[in-house]
Amino acid sequence: MTAAEPYTVELAADVHAYVQPDGGWCLNNAGFVSDGTTTLLVDTAATERRTRALSAAIAAAGVPAPRFVVNTHHHGDHTYGNSHFAPTATIVSHAECRRETLANGRQLHLLWPENDFGDIRIQAADLTYTGHTTVHVGAVDAEVIHPGVAHTVSDSVVWLPHRRVLFTGDLVFEGGTPFILMGSLSGSLRALDVLRQLGAETVVPGHGPVTDPSAFDRTERYLRFVADIAHKSHAAGRTPLEAARETDLGEFAALPESERFVANLHRAYAELDGAPEGAPLDVPAAVRDIAAMNGGRMVACHA
Repeated sequence: MTAAEPYTVELAADVHAYVQPDGGWCLNNAGFVSDGTTTLLVDTAATERRTRALSAAIAAAGVPAPRFVVNTHHHGDHTYGNSHFAPTATIVSHAECRRETLANGRQLHLLWPENDFGDIRIQAADLTYTGHTTVHVGAVDAEVIHPGVAHTVSDSVVWLPHRRVLFTGDLVFEGGTPFILMGSLSGSLRALDVLRQLGAETVVPGHGPVTDPSAFDRTERYLRFVADIAHKSHAAGRTPLEAARETDLGEFAALPESERFVANLHRAYAELDGAPEGAPLDVPAAVRDIAAMNGGRMVACHA
């Protein structure tokens, strides 16, 4: 099945979201903020072709090429396009995002070696922060905030107080299954409270359509479901895969990428065992379990 074409949503005269349907594996969102003289881009895309389409969408909106690119975390669907903008843009991220980007390298190539990613050169941040920073886009203040360990150890959200718009990165998968294998279950729940306190009216998720703060409640319901199943299954001595196979997902069964449930159990189990939030796990083992939950096949990259 061919994915629908990306589209741009004008959220305000100076804020746009760039949405890549259907938001599945490697079909992330981006966005840009511009006062007409300076442009900030939030995230890039997984392939050269898709990054060039993103660049064309920015030009079509009549704003300058990005002067700044903020990465919400290190995963390749959000960072692979950095090098396309790097000659003229400053890449900004959390310090851990820079470290993870360099350490992981061409991570998507390892998961999907047959996919055509195009000319991808790993480009980590030029400028990093640890807790909070502000990027000034002319007269517009874009607040870049680390909400703690959540989707990954390196998450950032971009908050635009003047428009009450929040770019969440992958703390929110609107209409899709959350994914915390490389982050933290407890940290994700705390991060949602951080997001709520900002007072956003419009929420641009890392994947899926533009939404509103009700997305935080939907995400929390799922995460608490994971926590409940993990607690019961861990105590019963079931492996994450055994627990996932025995669980009725109920209201969450219809969410795309439901196979992520087993990976989320891996993270929940680690925390029940006392592992620090964001501690490295056996990712290949979790990926094998994801494939097992996907009918014995590796999930497809849709980019």
